[in-house]
Amino acid sequence: MRYPAVFFDSFQLEHNARLILALCQRRGIKCSSVTKGIGADERIVAAWYRAGFRDFADSRLQNLAEIRRTYGRDVSLMLLRLPAASEAHDVVRLCDVSLNSELETIRLLGQAARQLKHPHEIILMTDLGDLREGLLPEHLLDAVREIVNIPAIKLAGIGVNYTCYGGVLPSVDSYKELTHLVHQAEALTEYPLQLVSGGNSSSLPLILGSGNLGRVNHLRIGEALLLGRETAFGENIPGLYTKAFILEAEVVELQCKPTLPRGEAGRDAFGGVPLFEDRGFRIRAVLALGKQDAVVEQLLPEAEGADILGASSDHLIVDVTDAPPVKVGDTMRFELRYGALLHLMTSSYVVKYERSDPLLCRHLALAAQV
Repeated sequence: MRYPAVFFDSFQLEHNARLILALCQRRGIKCSSVTKGIGADERIVAAWYRAGFRDFADSRLQNLAEIRRTYGRDVSLMLLRLPAASEAHDVVRLCDVSLNSELETIRLLGQAARQLKHPHEIILMTDLGDLREGLLPEHLLDAVREIVNIPAIKLAGIGVNYTCYGGVLPSVDSYKELTHLVHQAEALTEYPLQLVSGGNSSSLPLILGSGNLGRVNHLRIGEALLLGRETAFGENIPGLYTKAFILEAEVVELQCKPTLPRGEAGRDAFGGVPLFEDRGFRIRAVLALGKQDAVVEQLLPEAEGADILGASSDHLIVDVTDAPPVKVGDTMRFELRYGALLHLMTSSYVVKYERSDPLLCRHLALAAQV
């Protein structure tokens, strides 16, 4: 077996997908499963497909192309990242819908759609405070007036983003503002907008609660499917599996060393100035994994008493003085947060192994029959 390796349980991921779909459907919410966090791994996409997902979303056209090759027109594909002008033809060819905020790009999509004789739907993004993509509310309606006159482009909806840049949380008041914008836009389109996309996994606390969602009827869900957590407050969602992914990395050195470096200190390999606490001599395991592979701050050692000291490009240093004994050649296991998972699953240097739980498989099969 090769390391470093991520082990994932496709049956746990299928269970998470079934439950998320059910929870959202109770509130009249349609979900697109976001595949960018796992590089659109075909085994995980298949698990979500078995669970009932037919709408998939990703920021990378390469990932969407793989899903299209596998499932054809049986699925609907959404491009999450704003299209680049150079991608217009590929976006129209591969995607059913894309998120947009720039009129010039939308015009190019319209040209491509006419040339390919394939109409394209867009969700126009508005910025309600998170300050990533999207038109400010006061500019939204002017854009709608332009879009309705672009041939081969259909304005399918209005969308908003939360928590990805500014950390701004979705709220009932924000959804009320979004709903007001939708009503104003519909007065210009003269047809009802199909999708009002109200954010990502950070919106799940609102969905799971009883607050007024206004016109919001769509979410783009990734982390909750993968790690069983909502992203507004980082809380686990009851009933979801939170350890469907486990990282294992191999110990390549085990030495007792001082905790304070010796010599004049400069910058580290990434330009930072490291700080150290003098804790005397400690037993340190050096693992064959580094910052090139993962966001090491988002790795959580399973071994009680183990403490990550730091990392370079290719080496992870873990204090194992107070942890169960390990030796060179052993592996250590880590739970993952989203940033670490994203890097690991999209790294060609990390092996991905599927593990399955036959008892859970039977449980899912029985649940599907009820």
